[in-house]
Amino acid sequence: MSLTFGLYPGCIILTEQYAYEIAARNVLPLLDVKLVDLNDISCCGEPLMSMNKLTWLYLAARNIAIAEKSNVDIMCLCNACYLSLNKAKKLLMENLNLLEKINLILNDEGLKYTGKPKVKHLIEILHDDVGINKIREKIRFKLVGLKLASYTGCHLLRPSSIIKADDPENPSKLNRLVEALGALSPRYPEELECCGAGLLIPKPDGGLSYASTQLKAIVNRGFDGVVTVCPACHKMFDSKQAVINQTLGLNIELPVIYYIQILGLAMGLSMMDIGLHLNQSPCDKLVAKVKGNG
Repeated sequence: MSLTFGLYPGCIILTEQYAYEIAARNVLPLLDVKLVDLNDISCCGEPLMSMNKLTWLYLAARNIAIAEKSNVDIMCLCNACYLSLNKAKKLLMENLNLLEKINLILNDEGLKYTGKPKVKHLIEILHDDVGINKIREKIRFKLVGLKLASYTGCHLLRPSSIIKADDPENPSKLNRLVEALGALSPRYPEELECCGAGLLIPKPDGGLSYASTQLKAIVNRGFDGVVTVCPACHKMFDSKQAVINQTLGLNIELPVIYYIQILGLAMGLSMMDIGLHLNQSPCDKLVAKVKGNG
């Protein structure tokens, strides 16, 4: 049975983390997941959440209303977008006065918000809807012999009063998805700590320090690489790895890869098909190990 979702990439993926979208568009159809492009979507409003509540709610509700007009549930690739849209859904469900205000604004665009579409993250869809068994059936290159750190990221877990993607204290879905490919993905003490992305603009040195703490812990615990699902976390660990080394005098060489990328690799897709040529961390050794298991 095929699944259909409206794809909501989010700003950081459309402007920086292109590899995530490339991999999603090429891998998901092979798992019988159809992606519908949502026309005229915008920012999820997350950057405005603490500055202008009404504007944030308008942006979030507008995107959900566009999905409703297309009669599809939403697939988020970005953790922050996932939080923003779900937080808006909860608030508008609980506050009818706000809902009325938002719909008055949306009416000018021929849209109406009812909150009907579900907002799911890619990892929820892969784990809960596609399922571990189907993923196992599609694997061509098993990741036997690899030990990979699963890094879920804050906004897919917290606040737990809003976010229900996984257990906030004991997340396991990403670990199970990685292990479905044949790799080991044990828990580690630092896995719930922040990647530092939230500090990158106001306190760049602090953000890089947070990320370096994570990267050093993952290396010291003997992992072959780290698997991400959040574009902000991926940016800190992958795109900023060279800057971290230069700024803090380190020599970290850790492969960082999106789950959807390593899934595609295990399914036999090329590096171009999964956008791996855009990753900035040293993924060559990881690729060689995967291909060696064919």
